[in-house]
Amino acid sequence: MKNILIGISASISAYKTYELIRKFKKNGFSIKTIITPNALNFVSPLVIETLSNEKVYCEQFSKRSDVEHIALCDWADVFLIAPIDANCISKFAQGIADNLLSSVFCAYLGLKKPIVLAPAMNEGMWNNPFIQKNCELLKTYNCTFSGPASGFLACKKEGIGRLEDIDIIYQTTLRELYQDKKNNDKKLIVTLGGTKEPIDTVRFISNSSSGLMGTALADCAYYLGFEVVAYSSIELNKPYEVINFKTAKDLLEKLSNEDYDYLIMAAAVGDFCAGDIKDKKISKEDMDETFCLELQKNPDVIQSIAKNKKNNQKVIGFCLADDDLINCAKKKLKNKNLDYIVANDVKTALNETQNKVTIIDKSGRMIDIELNSKEKIASSILEVVCD
Repeated sequence: MKNILIGISASISAYKTYELIRKFKKNGFSIKTIITPNALNFVSPLVIETLSNEKVYCEQFSKRSDVEHIALCDWADVFLIAPIDANCISKFAQGIADNLLSSVFCAYLGLKKPIVLAPAMNEGMWNNPFIQKNCELLKTYNCTFSGPASGFLACKKEGIGRLEDIDIIYQTTLRELYQDKKNNDKKLIVTLGGTKEPIDTVRFISNSSSGLMGTALADCAYYLGFEVVAYSSIELNKPYEVINFKTAKDLLEKLSNEDYDYLIMAAAVGDFCAGDIKDKKISKEDMDETFCLELQKNPDVIQSIAKNKKNNQKVIGFCLADDDLINCAKKKLKNKNLDYIVANDVKTALNETQNKVTIIDKSGRMIDIELNSKEKIASSILEVVCD
């Protein structure tokens, strides 16, 4: 179990940290929290203690026998300050330690353990040149910034300074916690979701892919330190690059220009598209009792990409079938020049939360991954294919 120390400073967005604590606890992390005295104007220690199942630390000097700021530093695997206000940024950058949060930071910085800072403040304060210089200084000393984001601010204006999305702060923290530096120069592309092949201006042919398995793979690769690019047919808000696609031809065109170390084709790419796409909505009144739709084969995206891969590149495919799954996967692995293929049965693959798979490599070696959460399955797949 990993230990996450969360600092909360005096920003009106501090209430959002409740959800961040809940998310970490739900996923099995131990949480301890430090708040500044002024943050008490925005958050309740009782709520934080209830969510974290731990006492809230606030006082610089307490009656405890241990040296509190050092004990907290030793305990933590990662230090996240969310939100961090302009005052704390300036104190941290200049080594000022006049309350418990700044004292802990002062000691923690010297340990060279991961630190994540999520700023939140008025746009004018964020753009203050001294704040910007202090942020740049902190970045040179092992501090990773998450945000700020742009949007509607507490001052009732649109601008930059809003606390970053909670999911992005969460994922950025996990990357700092788990990343393997050897992956930092490796680019990994994941395709996810299902294609949408248009029939007319409003109708399309698609499939039931949720994109959850592909999203889990992209998230896990990001945590491990890869440069991740997700090609997605669904909207995603992520700390890594997301490029949207709709059709098989669209996906092939975009992927053809990509360089990569690993390409994981988890997207459910449609085999067929409409032969004649109408440029306006087909009216029901213009149809007979039966409506014939002529289909034509889509390009084989993974085969087209894999045939041109370089010796240092790996392409990983997925195979979904009802019957004779393993033989079907082996055939696809060979015919499409893949390095690995992940075979998953229709009955489990379409489950929203869990899956079980068999990974097959070019030598015919098979590794069975038993039923588990899609996050755990993604971790197991990456452990095998990104050796």
